[in-house]
Amino acid sequence: MIADKEEIHIGQAIVHILDSTVGMPVLSDKVLDYGSDFADFLKAHIFRIDTSDEIRSCSFSEEESTLYKYVEEYDTENFVEISKKIAQELFTIMNQNIEIPPADLLVAEYQVDRHNYLALLKMNYRTSYTHLTNADPWGNNNDIIMQKAILPGETQKLSEAALLDLGAPRYVRLVEKKYDVSGVKTNYFSKLFLKCQGSLSAKTRLSIVNKAVTDVQKKYYNESEQFEVQMETKSIINQELSSEGILDVPVVMDKIFKEHPQMREEVQEKLEKYNLAETRVEPQNPTTTKKFTKQHLLTDTGIELKIPMEEYNNKDKVEFITNPDGTISVLIKNIGSIESR
Repeated sequence: MIADKEEIHIGQAIVHILDSTVGMPVLSDKVLDYGSDFADFLKAHIFRIDTSDEIRSCSFSEEESTLYKYVEEYDTENFVEISKKIAQELFTIMNQNIEIPPADLLVAEYQVDRHNYLALLKMNYRTSYTHLTNADPWGNNNDIIMQKAILPGETQKLSEAALLDLGAPRYVRLVEKKYDVSGVKTNYFSKLFLKCQGSLSAKTRLSIVNKAVTDVQKKYYNESEQFEVQMETKSIINQELSSEGILDVPVVMDKIFKEHPQMREEVQEKLEKYNLAETRVEPQNPTTTKKFTKQHLLTDTGIELKIPMEEYNNKDKVEFITNPDGTISVLIKNIGSIESR
């Protein structure tokens, strides 16, 4: 993983227009003549993809993947021609499936620590407004027009992109989104375009583990019990991520279900379907684990509480009391000051 976007050194770059509403791609015959601002734009997108917990590591199906053959043929001298072949391959799929949004395909060479990579950045269009000035003999006529081919900005994540390691051409890392293909939601970017297979992303694995635990707990606990059990589960997961930086699933399952082996066994069965029973999840991006850093509570009376996990774990600050009638009281203690927001 790249530690800082300034480690990225951009080489050649080219853009191909893949507007499927037009019916044919507009492929460029020349590389972009770009400056430092555009280089920063590319670096920002590559860095965001590389450090995303939605990124998947895959390997090409060598017999089936046309993209793999293009990568094997690739060198700096045939950059333009290979990029055009890649763009044509993607456009053919887009043109056959109208749910896949039109886009520009940015292809860029880049280096990190003298290691060579190729980035395929599908820049899906978004609609926005801009101004237009028409001059006539009576002066300027300023107008507002709708622009339907605005590219994503530096801070916006791309739905589909791939980072190819030119030193290990069989392997690719990618982010993607499902679209309708013949009436079925499909990861077309990996299955139809790249034709590669690989592991689930860290974000997806963490989500599956969390859902499996929650589903089993709902089966065994009533509604009032679930509240306390799920809070404690979130606290355990947060402590593990904070102290170790990873979620070692067997270790965490032992902590959550130390007194309930049957429940642990049921969770394990669910996770085995995804080959996750013995996995270690290592999120890289703080946004992935952010939901575990707070207890976010909503009462049936409409009161909303957000309690930082360190405060929740401090019994001198917060206490949950189960009343004889089954209702729950929350006691917030030792408050130095309070303000309205």
